[in-house]
Amino acid sequence: MASDKSIPAAAAPFASRVTVEQVEEGLALAPSFDADGLIPCIATDANSGEVLMLGYMNGEALQRTIATGEAHYWSRSRQCLWRKGATSGLVQEVAEMRIDDDQDAVWLRVRVAGSGASCHVGYRSCFYRSVELGGPPGGPARLAFMESRKSFDPRAVYGDAPNPTQL
Repeated sequence: MASDKSIPAAAAPFASRVTVEQVEEGLALAPSFDADGLIPCIATDANSGEVLMLGYMNGEALQRTIATGEAHYWSRSRQCLWRKGATSGLVQEVAEMRIDDDQDAVWLRVRVAGSGASCHVGYRSCFYRSVELGGPPGGPARLAFMESRKSFDPRAVYGDAPNPTQL
């Protein structure tokens, strides 16, 4: 879903990747998108540093995030651009955006409206379970819940909207 904030037109939204030095030490944003035109983006809570979610951005989502200050992502399951919180109201306001050394990953420090949650399942973080290390040999690894309760009821927030989780 598009943001209500307008995006200024630009001749070229990102710099070309010319040299390793320019990419690693330069001051121009020259992101490297994968074969599907996506770049991974991790979002953390601006105050606590807690990891909230991992999403993907295409060029338009990256441009909209920069222009509006609100996180936009590309939904791989729905194959569309979406502004985080457009349905739920849990908008991610970007406090800071960083790019990694070779410009192939984005990190957003965000403030989340409402309950502060970012997970469509209802938990604060999409990383609400830990993987038990050294688990049983030959069997599937076990998970343990790290959040004791949901921050919101997803049925009340999303209604009958399709679940983005794919099997």
